[in-house]
Amino acid sequence: MTHADPAPLSAFSSCALKGTLRVPGDKSISHRALMLGALASGRTLIRGLLESEDVLNTARAVTALGAPAQKTGDVWEVLGRGTGGLTQPAGPIDFGNSGTGARLMMGVIAPHDVSVSLVGDASLSKRPMARVLGPLKQMGLEVEEKRDRLPLTIRGTSRLVPITYTLPVPSAQLKSAILLAGLGTAGETTVIEPEATRDHTERMLRHFGAEVTTAADGNGTRITIKGEAELEGREVTVPGDPSSAAFLIAAALIVPGSDITIEGVLVNPTRTGFYTTLKEMGGDVSFLNLRQEGGEPIADIRARFSELSGVTVPAERAPSMIDEYPMLAVVAAFARGAMRMDGLAELKVKESDRLAATAAGLVANGVKADINGDTLTVHGTGSVPGGGTVATHLDHRMAMSFLVMGLASAKPVNVDDTAMIATSFPQFRPLMEQIGARFGEGAA
Repeated sequence: MTHADPAPLSAFSSCALKGTLRVPGDKSISHRALMLGALASGRTLIRGLLESEDVLNTARAVTALGAPAQKTGDVWEVLGRGTGGLTQPAGPIDFGNSGTGARLMMGVIAPHDVSVSLVGDASLSKRPMARVLGPLKQMGLEVEEKRDRLPLTIRGTSRLVPITYTLPVPSAQLKSAILLAGLGTAGETTVIEPEATRDHTERMLRHFGAEVTTAADGNGTRITIKGEAELEGREVTVPGDPSSAAFLIAAALIVPGSDITIEGVLVNPTRTGFYTTLKEMGGDVSFLNLRQEGGEPIADIRARFSELSGVTVPAERAPSMIDEYPMLAVVAAFARGAMRMDGLAELKVKESDRLAATAAGLVANGVKADINGDTLTVHGTGSVPGGGTVATHLDHRMAMSFLVMGLASAKPVNVDDTAMIATSFPQFRPLMEQIGARFGEGAA
């Protein structure tokens, strides 16, 4: 995948944002539904799949591995090959900008006798893969190259061995890759998780018929999967993505007079740290009509304009909101008082160094922000001057976060590129405009 020509965009101060709407399906669940559908026997039907570039690349990947994924009407169908049944692809598999797709697929591929070349775009090719490759190599995966970044060629084996592995950092991608690999071992694979991370993989593995147990451990939580699992094709309904909803909820909190409701959003406790923090800041955010769907909790989220105050966000909350920190930092700029966010080391190895890029974007728009180690502090004054141009570094969440800033700042905010927004939230601009947001092409 090559990155399209830059598409600069400006966001202008908007009137009150109003409306009831839905956001596209959750990206994490969309990836996993395609992968487990490929590893199951028979047909998997997926409703609400997020049709972003990242997820479509995963659909192409499972198709290339012999499990065709295609859309008929509003439903995606995956014809699974069964655990251990994936086949040699005809050429390299391109994951574009998706770290989730690439890392989880390494675990999917590991227990198969195939050799697969994984490639990605310029941004993904800079992101480290050693964290995932390490335990997979312990299980028997071979890597032809001596580097830890894409492009890489990996060789799986049907003789993969189970391991017990303690996560060195809280990472759902790392945990998931090991558990997916563990499906194809003759034994039990255990991941010890000192800090809780997203549990979508465990929930969906159970939904497809895998035997997964979770138990308290002196060092955290032990998650064990029984190998040689027989998965069966299932129906999956993908709930709304809370990370996508975050941009609209944040906009409603900072644009005076706003009142919006987003229906059918995933509110898994491992994903709601952002919303917890907004409430601590004084944000009028509520979860309505709580219910269960496909093993996951969902709700309608309502948000209204609020007077906000800076708070301290503890490091242990980071795994439940790691993707939302750029947006939270923007919200903090409109709050009164210092906002301290601890434990942000993981932001340095996202699509960009999000920690440095977020601080730079704030400063460019007249907001005082400083970094001390893995801590970001934003000094909010209740208003934002704006007028600056933000370097997004090919990072979709940076682009969307600072466009939201421009909806409430005194002067328009410019971002240098928005083309990459399509990787995760292609409906971002039309949905924002639906509730009243104002954007303009190029620099204002």
